[in-house]
Amino acid sequence: MKKYIALVLVTAFMVSCKSKAVAVQNNNGNTEVIKKEDKKAVEKHYDNKLDFSTLYIKASARYADEKQSQNVTADIRIEKDKQILVSVRFLGITMAKALITPTTVSYYEKINSTYYEGDFTSLSKWLGTELDYSKVQNLLVGEALDDLRKGKYTQTIVDNLFKLEDLKEANIKKSFYLDADKYLLQKEEISQPTENRMLQISYGDSKVFNQGTLPTSIEINAIQPKGKTNINLNYNNISFNEELSFPYSVPSGYKKVIIK
Repeated sequence: MKKYIALVLVTAFMVSCKSKAVAVQNNNGNTEVIKKEDKKAVEKHYDNKLDFSTLYIKASARYADEKQSQNVTADIRIEKDKQILVSVRFLGITMAKALITPTTVSYYEKINSTYYEGDFTSLSKWLGTELDYSKVQNLLVGEALDDLRKGKYTQTIVDNLFKLEDLKEANIKKSFYLDADKYLLQKEEISQPTENRMLQISYGDSKVFNQGTLPTSIEINAIQPKGKTNINLNYNNISFNEELSFPYSVPSGYKKVIIK
């Protein structure tokens, strides 16, 4: 059941960010706070923010773990900062559906005829994943999971990308890679080495629209103690600012999932 939920939520893995200053690594390997240069990279990243009221995406998706793989299609509807509706289909049949708002998460899946209604707190504990609405929306539109304007980072150049690395938390390591041209997010990595947990999200094939630049391919690789998971999303059709409906209702006879 979790494979469909993972596809529905396009789940993040473990994210938290609470610091304020920005830092850069100099050529001597030391770390020093800077006033302009690496702040520019962060500010330029947010200059790319998409300007839209609604976003409609038709995507193909592939889920794979160490035991199985599945190719499906995904219909993604976003009303910016308000709600996200995701439908996952296999051979034209809806296998899972989720409605996500800043305060609630509702989904159902067909294999076991179950559904969930609740908030992000219980769901995050169950999935082993720190989730909130902003992180799901940011992941889908190619924005950093964390708010980089509130972080403290060392900066280096790796493969012609700006690498912003947050090392303030001993148990969690986070790295964000921005291209040196438009400062678009190319990759982000979050890991807990002591827990054998790692998440890598990679973006590609960005397209420029009147509303801004949007990546059209997303690859998510996650490692947990129970194994590895890979999710690939490819955006096939994209439209902005249409009047969208967000139909969601749990089929009759489904059993509610109680998460403790």
